[in-house]
Amino acid sequence: MLDSASKEQLKSIFAGLQADYTLYINVSPQHESRGELLELLNDVAASSEKITCEVKDGEGLEFLLLKNSENTGITFRGIPNGHEFTSLLLAILNADGKGKNIPDEAIVRRAKALKGNIRLSTYVSLTCTNCPDVVQSLNLMAILNNNISHEMVDGAINQAETDKLKIQAVPSVFADGELLHGGKSSFGELLEKLEAKYGSDTAELFEAVKHFDVVVVGGGPAGSSAAIYSARKGLNVAIVAERIGGQVKETVGIENLISVPYTTGDKLAEDLKTHLQRYAVNLLEHRKVEKLEIDGKEKVLSLSGGEKLMAPAVIIATGANWRKLNIPGEAEYIGRGVAFCPHCDGPFYQGKPVAVIGGGNSGIEAAIDLSGICSKVTVFEFLDELKADRVLQEKAKNRPNVEIFVSSQTTEVIGNGEKVTGIRVKNRKTDEERTVALDGIFVQIGLSANSSAFKEIVTVNRFGEIEIDTRCRTNQPGIYAAGDVTTVPYKQIIISMGEGAKAALSAFEDQMYQ
Repeated sequence: MLDSASKEQLKSIFAGLQADYTLYINVSPQHESRGELLELLNDVAASSEKITCEVKDGEGLEFLLLKNSENTGITFRGIPNGHEFTSLLLAILNADGKGKNIPDEAIVRRAKALKGNIRLSTYVSLTCTNCPDVVQSLNLMAILNNNISHEMVDGAINQAETDKLKIQAVPSVFADGELLHGGKSSFGELLEKLEAKYGSDTAELFEAVKHFDVVVVGGGPAGSSAAIYSARKGLNVAIVAERIGGQVKETVGIENLISVPYTTGDKLAEDLKTHLQRYAVNLLEHRKVEKLEIDGKEKVLSLSGGEKLMAPAVIIATGANWRKLNIPGEAEYIGRGVAFCPHCDGPFYQGKPVAVIGGGNSGIEAAIDLSGICSKVTVFEFLDELKADRVLQEKAKNRPNVEIFVSSQTTEVIGNGEKVTGIRVKNRKTDEERTVALDGIFVQIGLSANSSAFKEIVTVNRFGEIEIDTRCRTNQPGIYAAGDVTTVPYKQIIISMGEGAKAALSAFEDQMYQ
């Protein structure tokens, strides 16, 4: 199954393994995917003397990862092809204490402190770009905490199970049989949800308040740029982020970063982290700021999990998230017909009619992508004309199964209690309302600034964007902001990078003259 180049690469990846690993396979002799699974896992095992396969006849299709004959708590109920192949490789590396995704000691302590026996299941699609982050995070938690087990479940192979659970979006995480989380997530966010559900054994996990010259909040292009520029000035800087890359990681292709003709969101996020690691930057990933307070000239940041940081300068670069419609029925049917990622959830609507809400670049790109999967795609744009680039508009209009309506206000998501069955739309010019029958709704109406933790301290506009001057200063001395969370026009990667650099230079300059 793996080509010769991939096999050679695996030999290099697993060359330093210390423990012995067994891929303990339980698979029915009649399962249609038995041969595919065995071929893949035998190829993986052949890459290292430290990895072996053991096959037993079972009822379904699954395999466990054993370390020195002991269960690591990790199970794959499916064939980890596509995006999930990396999840299998990382599971082995993480069990051996290796891998770039292993968090710092403070986060490890939090994971180990989770209470109780926790059984986790993540339902995935092999085409989903967000699923691997969730699978890899929960696999790692199972390795760090012996009381946690986690299984990856391929929804396509286990269709009857996903139908019974009414899963219509991935990833969907269940904890002891109850839905814990749906959609993209990070190690830190999942850890917080598990702490809230199960509690933590240790109250005093952290040392005293940590002091820095500058704390950057946010790990996207703006935050990474700000941290690098601060470190280059010789400042003691920390960057607090749920993940390095931020919103960039959700972008499939990037073609407008000057001097880089093409890259992907994942690759750019990886490059940002590599660049940060070349400097004396304290990377505090898997965290978010819950509160910012001012104590004289010092700023005190309270982080999720209980940590506290203090610095005379703070640069807020928390970016933005997908905006919701906030109409009746939307919240009720998220994950059951209302979705935000066409790449991840589009395959659930194969041959079915769907709607895309929003006529900007993201909305029209989504419509184009979905037109190759769905029977019909209807685009509803609130304004009187589309906002997308002309080239995208022409592509969409040339798709026979794409229909576009402007001046259309979405007023209600309609469902039968289990899933979406339609959408209510009003013509803004005639006030005529109609119901459109469909199976899925993809919301693509732009971004909402992530400023909630700071809006009591700094001034924000009616959109929640932090107001800044030309040097990225807020209304509070010593607090700066940069990128998509601010009022700066044009939410673009290259602009965010420049704004992050500007904020860092302003913070340095202001400290020089204090």
